[in-house]
Amino acid sequence: MIGGIGAGAAPDVCSRAGCRETAAWRIDWQNPRIHTGDRWKTWLACDEHVEYLRGFLEARSFPVCVDRFDTRETDAAAEAGS
Repeated sequence: MIGGIGAGAAPDVCSRAGCRETAAWRIDWQNPRIHTGDRWKTWLACDEHVEYLRGFLEARSFPVCVDRFDTRETDAAAEAGS
């Protein structure tokens, strides 16, 4: 699942509430209290909000992995769904 806080209709929009910038970063995270095994959530972030979102998760001691976001991922998923 790609989306998250404030995710809009477009799948490649930053997950920060109120932000409509194109995502440049993918933030995968888990809440160990409720996410078991290989279940991870994904937020997207623009350059301006990547550190804010990472910090939000790390402050809660959640495992976090941040990588560059490739918009081709969402393009391929959209094509596979049609």
